[in-house]
Amino acid sequence: MTKDLALELAQRVQRIKPSPTFAVSARAEELQDQGKPIINLGVGEPDFDTPEYIKQAAIKAIMDGRTKYTAVDGTKGLKTAIVNKFTRENHLNYDLNQILVSCGAKHSFYNLFMAVLNPGDEVIIPAPYWVSYPDMAKLADANPVIVKTDFAAQLKMTPAQLNAAITNKTRVIVLNSPSNPTGMAYTPDELKALGEVILQHPGIIVASDDIYEHSLWSHLPFTNLLNVCPELYDRCIVINGVSKAYAMTGWRIGYAAGPAKIIAAMKKAQSQSTSNPATVSQYAAEAALESGSDCTEVMRDAYKKRHDYLFGEFKKISGFNCLPSDGTFYTFPCIEAFLNPQSALTNDIEFAEFLLTHAEVAVVPGSAFGASGYIRLSYATSMENLVTAVHRIKKALASLTK
Repeated sequence: MTKDLALELAQRVQRIKPSPTFAVSARAEELQDQGKPIINLGVGEPDFDTPEYIKQAAIKAIMDGRTKYTAVDGTKGLKTAIVNKFTRENHLNYDLNQILVSCGAKHSFYNLFMAVLNPGDEVIIPAPYWVSYPDMAKLADANPVIVKTDFAAQLKMTPAQLNAAITNKTRVIVLNSPSNPTGMAYTPDELKALGEVILQHPGIIVASDDIYEHSLWSHLPFTNLLNVCPELYDRCIVINGVSKAYAMTGWRIGYAAGPAKIIAAMKKAQSQSTSNPATVSQYAAEAALESGSDCTEVMRDAYKKRHDYLFGEFKKISGFNCLPSDGTFYTFPCIEAFLNPQSALTNDIEFAEFLLTHAEVAVVPGSAFGASGYIRLSYATSMENLVTAVHRIKKALASLTK
């Protein structure tokens, strides 16, 4: 036998790639361990600590012995807090059987794709996109259909582009606003125009990724697709979580709200993978959601201040073409002007490697997000780090023109 069939990997796992953002962070940490003063602007998580009252809620849960299994779809207390959150903050009404708590928003997306996609189905994903969307579609034996946006449209999908991408195989449309990696958000009018296209195609499900809802500073108040197009209520899944808003990335709690039939199918998929999310984390998340938004506003204001500094400095760099973000903690400049024979850099991956080597600043190449010729920088770090990073980047780029 020339090939060990026992070691043959499944085709589904061979269709996907490891997370590029985790790869960048691992490379930065490796260099830091070697003693290099790397500033990591590639990581996509808040630099703030989880608020004390949330930690105390988790400690109390432990001391009260709340460390056993819960229902697969989450505790009644957390699901009630999620329902109340949607009513209070988003003016959306759900019953408890329309809520599923999962191990992060990524897990919610995975459950959705497992529940509604069949082989050959198509998932429309605007690019730039969060790195996991296409690969999760592939794991579900579906085909990601990438809609490339452009700078002129502020890196947002237009109704005409959406309409052109829809076929009789389209099953899911992914909307992420504000966006990772671009930081751009759809206005209410833009969402309504997209919704009017979707309404013409019954049977298509919308996956609304609202994870950066509380990191928005433009187009306020935050608007969900259902706020401007309530007719889509029966075929829209709203996905969110506590990771970004409450600096709880490691607690791994996300949630989904939508039609009871789809939520029940997602619950069934989850029951055969993780079962319930971590019990202690659920009690912490309940405390977070019941607390309101004071701590989220503090973080948002800090991100806005850092964004304004970074955007202002990038505008001074000849060759950087950058849109002001509407929210999140990302900026996504186009760096195509630096990709030329004179610089000996031919793509954004080489540009990111150049910054890592010559500026000791880690960023993520835009091609990881389906947008070659761009880079993503996270400003979820201290202002001191950002000032140093900008100085290093400017110095390194100056050497390209000598």
